[in-house]
Amino acid sequence: MGFLLHDMALLATQDEHRLVGHLGPDLLDPHWDENDAAVAAQRLRGHADVELGLALLDQRIMAGIGNLYKTEMCFLLGVPPWVPVRKIDPDDAVALARRLLLANADRPEQSTTGELARGKHHWVYERGGKPCRRCGERVIRAVQGSGIYARPTYYCPRCQPGPLPSP
Repeated sequence: MGFLLHDMALLATQDEHRLVGHLGPDLLDPHWDENDAAVAAQRLRGHADVELGLALLDQRIMAGIGNLYKTEMCFLLGVPPWVPVRKIDPDDAVALARRLLLANADRPEQSTTGELARGKHHWVYERGGKPCRRCGERVIRAVQGSGIYARPTYYCPRCQPGPLPSP
């Protein structure tokens, strides 16, 4: 599923590789193994100086993370989306991404808190101006990326200390 897609193409199955051959390991691949995890982690390591939030959205590194999971993963890792990749453990990030996506693959609700009650699905995503579910600090909404890659992001300045977006 996608929203506000900027590219879309219809083609024969035997030609799919032309469009998706460059993508990283699919986090929801039913045949996922340690090699897939190692490849994704190595690709993430290869972007050491890139902001983590931008790297997580790069489908060439690992395929499947959208803006919601990017935002929530950064919260769960305890870092703001603007921290460089080199400041986190890529193996932990890949494992977290796979765990979150698998937990939500077979249901319409996308919960990163483990709660399925309405309004309790996310730690910080789409909670700008509201209290952080963990510490009570006000969740901040900012934009990360530019042009067609600009995405809203949310973070708790207390739970996610580190570099913040430029004003």
